[in-house]
Amino acid sequence: MIFGVDISLVAGLFAVAIAAGCVDAIAGGGGLITVPALLLSGLDPVSAIATNKLQGSAGAVSSTIAFARRGHIHWPAAWKIAVSAGLASIGGALCVSLLPRPVLDAAVPILLIGIALYFATARRMSSEDATARMRPGLFALTWAPAVGFYDGVFGPGAGAFYMIGFVTLLGLGVVRATAHTKLANAASNLGSLALFAASGHVVWTIGIAMAFGAFIGAQIGSILAIRLGAKLIRPLLVTIACAMAIRLLSNPENPLRLAVVGVFTGG
Repeated sequence: MIFGVDISLVAGLFAVAIAAGCVDAIAGGGGLITVPALLLSGLDPVSAIATNKLQGSAGAVSSTIAFARRGHIHWPAAWKIAVSAGLASIGGALCVSLLPRPVLDAAVPILLIGIALYFATARRMSSEDATARMRPGLFALTWAPAVGFYDGVFGPGAGAFYMIGFVTLLGLGVVRATAHTKLANAASNLGSLALFAASGHVVWTIGIAMAFGAFIGAQIGSILAIRLGAKLIRPLLVTIACAMAIRLLSNPENPLRLAVVGVFTGG
């Protein structure tokens, strides 16, 4: 036992975090692996989400470092986007109880499926940059805080939402878009983590062990993403977006699922 936590449990979650960190660095969605693992380990939902923010933040910071070392982040614009996303995520976390959760539960799966279809069918999915449709400064005032706020309120698919913004609005190639997505993810994760930590919901023994695992996994995933580019990122993005949509719809209380079932059953 370490501080009252089973060593074998910590070791298992460390391994889970390595796998999740690798996936997260490439296409996001690592929480699909870690949150269920934390719940199965016996944590209550709030502590699981809070502890997941710790390991997710470590993974995002790790992948950001890996991409930055190879020159894939344009810092003059990127830092403004990151700050905007981070501050908005804090605002989102503070407004959790004020926003209609059923609307998010119903809308997000549809948006994720739409993003999956976009990345699956888009003609321009390469490592080459294209003409931007929006200036970085405007992006930092609009798209980045919108996604950051959503990440603080709800979270699933935030990486995919950042990614589509960087590709379609700023015209970044897939690898550079992934790099900037990781930086924005790191900022919004750290913002909401600060609130979870202040409220005492983070299980630090497990969270720190998973943070080390996520850091290692993210380094591996970043290297794979840089080397393989769109050949790896594109199919994994489509898969992760679909998996997150299915995960949300698997909840028997999801309003979209209830509506669809009602149509077919006449209820």
